[in-house]
Amino acid sequence: MHNPGRTPEQLAEDLLGRRFAELDPEEQNVLRRISTGTLIDLDADEEAALHATFSERLADKVAAVGGSWGFIIAFGVVLLSWVLINSRILEDLGIHPFDAYPYIFLNLMLSMLAAIQAPVIMMSQNRQSAKDRIAARHDYEVNLRTQLEIIRLQRRFDRLLKRLDDKSGDGLA
Repeated sequence: MHNPGRTPEQLAEDLLGRRFAELDPEEQNVLRRISTGTLIDLDADEEAALHATFSERLADKVAAVGGSWGFIIAFGVVLLSWVLINSRILEDLGIHPFDAYPYIFLNLMLSMLAAIQAPVIMMSQNRQSAKDRIAARHDYEVNLRTQLEIIRLQRRFDRLLKRLDDKSGDGLA
């Protein structure tokens, strides 16, 4: 919907019937893009990845691993192995448990893992929320551009119908 020679101010008046200064910043941005014929910038994932720090990317990876079935199964195997190695069953084989029941050291390790993993996962969730806000802003812009294009096409169609009516009215008089 490139409008050569049309300023954002003219588009605001023509398409929305309001002054450019009265529009929201997002609406102004859309009209600027329409007047220059530019498309939306990067998508939400690309934009978030572009501005992500090392620690944010690490938080995303930790959350992806910690929230996977592979991690749950592997962690279950580690826990089961820990319990078996430290059980009285293996004492009969001459293996002395280093963390016998009630598994106090295991409890300490799990508490420390949870204390570290929970905030890291929350950081990743915060980043996902930021991506969702970017995606919502992009969706809004696409919807607004579509509405403006429909308005523009409707006005062209109305002008065309008016011309046809004027021509058919001239021939009958």
